Amino acid sequence: MIWLNIVLIVIGTGLTAAVLVQSRSAGMSGAFGGGAEGFHIRRGSEKTIFRLTVVLAILFILTALAHLFV
Repeated sequence: MIWLNIVLIVIGTGLTAAVLVQSRSAGMSGAFGGGAEGFHIRRGSEKTIFRLTVVLAILFILTALAHLFV
């Protein structure tokens, strides 16, 4: 079970880093009119970081559920 704790900590740290690396205008402020640039298209490394964030979030949820039931 200790390995599940370690995996959860590693994924959580990676998820936190991925969220912090993303640009501010791509977040909720841009969705509610906070950004002045209008429609935002993710390209290049920003798209890769966004996909990595989604994957890490899904892995974090699955690992937390596994930790809950094991």
